[in-house]
Amino acid sequence: MPMYFNFKVCGYYLYFTAHCIVECMHVHASDSRLTEGGSAKFFVRSNGDSVLQNRGSLTDRELRIIQRFIKENYREMYLTWSSMSEKGFFE
Repeated sequence: MPMYFNFKVCGYYLYFTAHCIVECMHVHASDSRLTEGGSAKFFVRSNGDSVLQNRGSLTDRELRIIQRFIKENYREMYLTWSSMSEKGFFE
């Protein structure tokens, strides 16, 4: 399961799975169990903005912090994504 970074952001790992690469770029945010059940899912646009598809168990504050982090780091994150998927950003 590819993680974008080895550290947590606001207490959550940011990752995607091998099954995810059939969709456009997105980010799951999950606790240490790395399960999709309680995770949030953000689709990422080409300008770094993200669209929340599923909030999971995250609070509004946690969602804002993670979305800001994605906005600031989406180019670096895209390099990891594109190494496994030919799908681009969310339109």
